[in-house]
Amino acid sequence: MRALRILVIVAVILGGLFVIADRVAVGFAEDEAAEQLKTSEGLASTPDVSIKGFPFLTQVASGELDDVEVGIQDYEASTGKSDESIRIADLKASMRGVAFSSDFSSATAASATGTATIAYDELLKAAKSEPTGILPGVTAQVVGLSDGGKGKVKVDIKVTVEALGQSKSTTYPVLSTVTVDGDTVKVHADNLPNLVVEAAEGQVRSITDFEQKIDELPGGIELDKVEAASDGVEITVRGSNVKLAG
Repeated sequence: MRALRILVIVAVILGGLFVIADRVAVGFAEDEAAEQLKTSEGLASTPDVSIKGFPFLTQVASGELDDVEVGIQDYEASTGKSDESIRIADLKASMRGVAFSSDFSSATAASATGTATIAYDELLKAAKSEPTGILPGVTAQVVGLSDGGKGKVKVDIKVTVEALGQSKSTTYPVLSTVTVDGDTVKVHADNLPNLVVEAAEGQVRSITDFEQKIDELPGGIELDKVEAASDGVEITVRGSNVKLAG
């Protein structure tokens, strides 16, 4: 019985040492992966990388990690224009089946899903924020975006009428549907304000409706769905054969 107790104690100690070694190894791997991702994507700050699953060392031995979660703050995404970018406040992605090279210099996820948030003030850059003529003496511009409830975006349109040396401005709230079309987020008014009676629909929609291209997301992930939320539009992203490094 004494020998059995000793054997149990040794097994518990070895198990504890294995767990400690496993957690130290995963912490080191997370730090290294974060630095490689920062370098490969040209990020301003180091992303958060969390390797899920236990034990980590057996996953390393197999050459594939089950689940890796990545978080990137304030990612500057391309808009297709060399002098413009759009800031994604919070990009989170879960990478499944992450295979890596023997020297850990490259890693590719079989699939990835995640979410991203674009603040309304960022999306507002795509709208016509400068006064645009829609009728003689009448200009319109987008002055604000916000959550319209039930997945809609509220677009505030300021219409200014100049007549007889007088200027009068009225702001019209327009509920709009936001959708994803390929790499582009589109905002389309559900109903136009009453001024459409006087101005052609196309003229009004040139103000109310707008779109924003979002390109070159990390690892080649792509836009999937979008919905209005309290702080901005929330986008679902997904991808396959997503490169984390290399």
